[in-house]
Amino acid sequence: MGRFHRHDDGTEHSHDHPHEHDHSHDHDHPHGQATALQGPEQLAELIGDHSAYRTGRERIEILEDIYAENDQLAAANRAALDAAGVHAINLMSSPGSGKTAILVRTLAALRGELRVGVIEGDIETPLDAERLSGLGAQISLLNTGDGFGGECHLDAPMVARALAGLDLSTLDLLLIENVGNLVCPAEFEVGEHRKAMVWSITEGEDKPLKYPVMFRSAGAVLVNKMDLAPHLDVDLDLFRRNLAAVNPDATVIEVSARTGDGMDAWLDWVRRR
Repeated sequence: MGRFHRHDDGTEHSHDHPHEHDHSHDHDHPHGQATALQGPEQLAELIGDHSAYRTGRERIEILEDIYAENDQLAAANRAALDAAGVHAINLMSSPGSGKTAILVRTLAALRGELRVGVIEGDIETPLDAERLSGLGAQISLLNTGDGFGGECHLDAPMVARALAGLDLSTLDLLLIENVGNLVCPAEFEVGEHRKAMVWSITEGEDKPLKYPVMFRSAGAVLVNKMDLAPHLDVDLDLFRRNLAAVNPDATVIEVSARTGDGMDAWLDWVRRR
């Protein structure tokens, strides 16, 4: 037991208080009176000056160590992929942007050309993995609610576990469909070689400014649901300017997962090693 003491100059030390006090002394308090000392001056005299003591919680930054451990395992994942000759793309987006629909078309187009594996990340359910089945790709389902606490992103340890469900020696390309979220997925390396993201025109032109880490991390930004453009009040030039403000080097590819328009440009980007 003790108190932690910090001075204004930043020096610190502690005061230990042994528990060998004699509490057997008498307390002579008149009836109806809590203490013989009354008022702030008498109270200060009793307790002394403890103004330099601080109580409460102190925030300690530990994120650097967490990311360092994740990045080490991400490097190990990448090394395993490199050893097997597999190129990995981490595909990210907000929920409902059309990632899975784009992957359906991607797998159908690459079938017979490239041997593809997919790590399908979702908090719960195999629904998206089931949509991708039957298209010639190996699928490894990764539910972050299953032993991972329902995480809103994939990280390197999760992907390492999912890689064990794939035969890397028989693959050329690995597509990692990350959990739908515009924040956390961009902060965690998982062993990919490149990152891409999907932004749908229903989401608002300000998203690159609101979520710069995500848009800055992507090598390619797929602008999806272009078939809805005639029916929406969307300013694509404004979106491009906002994107250029945070990531001027991103490749912008306008697509429609529903009609297939623009998919050739996306496939060309995927084929690049």
